[in-house]
Amino acid sequence: MSHPAVRAEGLGKHYALGRRRRHDTLRDLLTFSVAAPLRALRHGNTASVTPAPAERVHWALRDVSFEVPRGQVLGIIGRNGAGKSTLLKILCRIVNPSTGRAEIRGRVGSLLEVGTGFHSELTGRENIYLNGAILGMRKAEIERQFDEIVSFAETGHFLDTPVKHYSSGMRMRLAFAVAAHLETQVLLVDEVLAVGDAAFQRKCIGKIGAVAQTGRTVLFVSHQLEAVQRLCSRCLLLENGAIVKDGTSAAVIATYLSGISARARPNSFIDLSQADRVGTGQARFSEVQYGSDRADIGFQPYTNGPLDVWLVIHSDAARSVGSLAVTIYNQLGTKLVNADTHEMGETVLLKAGINRLRLRIGRLHLNPGLYRLGLWLANPMDSQSVRSAYDFVEWAFDLEVLGDGPLGPGFSSEGAVACEFTVEDVSG
Repeated sequence: MSHPAVRAEGLGKHYALGRRRRHDTLRDLLTFSVAAPLRALRHGNTASVTPAPAERVHWALRDVSFEVPRGQVLGIIGRNGAGKSTLLKILCRIVNPSTGRAEIRGRVGSLLEVGTGFHSELTGRENIYLNGAILGMRKAEIERQFDEIVSFAETGHFLDTPVKHYSSGMRMRLAFAVAAHLETQVLLVDEVLAVGDAAFQRKCIGKIGAVAQTGRTVLFVSHQLEAVQRLCSRCLLLENGAIVKDGTSAAVIATYLSGISARARPNSFIDLSQADRVGTGQARFSEVQYGSDRADIGFQPYTNGPLDVWLVIHSDAARSVGSLAVTIYNQLGTKLVNADTHEMGETVLLKAGINRLRLRIGRLHLNPGLYRLGLWLANPMDSQSVRSAYDFVEWAFDLEVLGDGPLGPGFSSEGAVACEFTVEDVSG
């Protein structure tokens, strides 16, 4: 019987809160050494520093055990802070576990942060050889994959430029290309695809699938649930540092989504002050409300019916906004509807203070089910940059769409959306 590629037995990792003890990495030690004199100056001298409070312990991981057979692609999902990244750092031997043990058989390639393992003063070419050497590969092995790495990363023109001059996207492309192409038996990938553009994300996901088909083992941490379901036959769900479900990707993702659902009632304003968001904040969504025109079904939106979204927007000054959008995603995060004023060539004028707007989708061609609704506010020139937008709330609430009986002739409700269609004989 063959040994598993990855085995974890009772893994636990805790951190002391309130006082410093040991240092897991050289960076931690250097940071502590630099900060210590500054803390002393702030308190006058080292003797007058107030004693640290009693130690409190936070368990980032607790009693995690699992095995991954050779050639399996394992997805790992969970909320932020669930312990996913900590688990991969232990498997990569970046940090040591507090309890338990982990065993990996074979060379390990990892991509945990953008540019992990790169030396900023070395060129892209030199870093490819450096990464291969760190993995224990001979020069001939690296050269066999060199051209494919450069072609995949699309950084050929900058190959002999120091990496410190690369953009974050270029660093990520080269780092992923190196990790995916060098001859490792186990590949660990942690939510780095969010850095790249959409085209490169698709390219990376395709490469992970190709790597899996060669019999290599992949552990894939991601919030992109659609990619997890497509790539991974099996999935782990982490919650508060523990595994709460281990099974097929479809079953585990369904459990995860059911636990984070945030359904909203129609015709009731939803406070967005605590919503997760990015943007400059110069103008931002403060409240949102939705509804339809059907009192008999509680004003819930329904297939082939309208959807009204009332928006309350606070602006710090009078301004014109070129892109205001209501976006609807399925539960895996695939964008299905994007009602954007920019596509209509319309500009929204906001006055300083509170603004109240209504956006109406005349016919909602979504099949019955649960969806996510997001909100976007930006100028067209900022439409490709999330952080330069005024406000982006990717997940404002969950929206339930009801069925409304037969859709009538010429309508189909199979697939992701319902659509109108006709058939005619054009044979002459």
